[in-house]
Amino acid sequence: MEDKKNLLSIIIPAVFALLHFVVSGAVGASSGGRKGTWQLLRQNTGVVAMHMALTNRNTVIIFDQTGAGPSRYRLRRRYSGKRCTRAREDLEDWSCYAHSVEYNIDGHNVRSLRLDTDTWCSSGTFLSNGTLLQTGGHGSGSQKVRYFSPCSNGQCNWRQSKRSLSDDRWYASNQLLPENDRVIVVGGRRVFSYEFVPKLHSSDRSFNLPFLRKTNNKNAGGNNLYPFLHLSSDGNLFIFANRDSILFNYRQHKVIKTFPRIPGGGSRNYPSSGSSVILPLNHEDRFRKVEVMVCGGAASGAYEVAERGTFLKALSSCGRMVISGNRHKWKMENMPGPRTMHDMLILPTGHILIINGAKRGCAGWNNAATPSLQPYLYKPKKTLGKRFSVLKSTKIARMYHSSALVLPDGRILVAGGNPNNRYIFRNVSYPTELRLQAFIPNYMDRQYHHLRPGNVSTKYRSSSDGIAYGEEFAVQFWLGRRPSKEVEYSVYAPPFTTHSISMNQRLLKLRSKNTVRDKGGWMVAVLEAPPSPNVAPPGYYLLTVVNEGIPSLSQWIRFIHA
Repeated sequence: MEDKKNLLSIIIPAVFALLHFVVSGAVGASSGGRKGTWQLLRQNTGVVAMHMALTNRNTVIIFDQTGAGPSRYRLRRRYSGKRCTRAREDLEDWSCYAHSVEYNIDGHNVRSLRLDTDTWCSSGTFLSNGTLLQTGGHGSGSQKVRYFSPCSNGQCNWRQSKRSLSDDRWYASNQLLPENDRVIVVGGRRVFSYEFVPKLHSSDRSFNLPFLRKTNNKNAGGNNLYPFLHLSSDGNLFIFANRDSILFNYRQHKVIKTFPRIPGGGSRNYPSSGSSVILPLNHEDRFRKVEVMVCGGAASGAYEVAERGTFLKALSSCGRMVISGNRHKWKMENMPGPRTMHDMLILPTGHILIINGAKRGCAGWNNAATPSLQPYLYKPKKTLGKRFSVLKSTKIARMYHSSALVLPDGRILVAGGNPNNRYIFRNVSYPTELRLQAFIPNYMDRQYHHLRPGNVSTKYRSSSDGIAYGEEFAVQFWLGRRPSKEVEYSVYAPPFTTHSISMNQRLLKLRSKNTVRDKGGWMVAVLEAPPSPNVAPPGYYLLTVVNEGIPSLSQWIRFIHA
């Protein structure tokens, strides 16, 4: 157990009265106009947010590498039970410090979690029951499999599996597959293979993927690490690495499409560290149209010259490509500025938020300069040239080893940043960053409160455990005025975020079969669940009612196999 007295003195609560939220702590605050605003939540999380994940218990798991030495969250005892003293060797011993914490969104408090092996540059996926599956890392952690099952009593912790991965998975990516709780793990440093968790047989090994070897820039740090993975609605896997991409049938271990190379120079994957999303899937075409987007990255040669203190301007270009059907062409456009090491998040509105990162250089220890302080908002349905807007700037640099994710109340949680290989807070260009922020989009402004659906609840027809594919379910909400013709119902799979990649992130717009307006402003809509796990793999999703572009607070629902 951590030293509570020490915790109070080290992890200082922010002044929450700066911005008071109503309706479960979120909606109704003034966001400062069209560009949104920023809120400081904590001065100190204790641990760098190299990795973050939102659980269905409304907590956020934050963790770093264990190899960074002492964090700012000191423990009274090691996990083995041996006391941590004030002796010099204990003050320098990583096991006397927490390297993972759980942040409670409502209470703004954190508690330490146990990590036995190094999670540096690892990967993760949520399973159908809400458990976080966490794979790989560095050194002792490179072949480890870990689990975190969120709980309501504050007693849950990391568990490490006795089974190991077949290959070292350092800078690998994960994707949850349509089969119940089966995950594919792809790539890694100097590893050109993929494998599945869990293994169906004890003799199962990894499978060679020549595409990863072809896309590897040996002298530039790889540029194909943390490959972008997106599950297409036909059940095949889109894999993007460096500048190239394929559609892969993982069941038959076969490449079924090779897509055109994204135009322009530079690279998109780690350490060039662009980012990618699968654009919202829509019931209007039965979720058949699947389009991916890739933005930013680093210029050619950026990694090599960064090690000598020269930081090349990052890429400004974005590419969109439809990966379904038979015609595939990248459609290019430019962001308002260059960007690398940023996060791309799908908002409840279906818009894309681009946040964090740097304007020059690439990923790696002190390999970048000029932080990107202004988020960008991208509206996919606008005409070319009118899709991007620039939002309110932060004053905190969020570059290497920072993360961001969407919260159920619509805010964006932003944390981390550490281009140093230790926790260093002074006499460096970019100190270790432990402050925790929220970016508040303008759709949360109180001026839109009259449009915002409230008191959202769901009712399942056949099972208390979840909603079966293709099944109807009811959503009730309150709207004081008659709803617009633009009421949409979205479901969002929260990702595991690290190193500019949001693994398993996807948003679907569901069909409303019938809507009834009752007395007192109450509405009941009958929605249709996605047709198959290819469209939405089993698990927990955030359901949001969006009226005239203004989202409700999101509610957790679960899709299950019948």
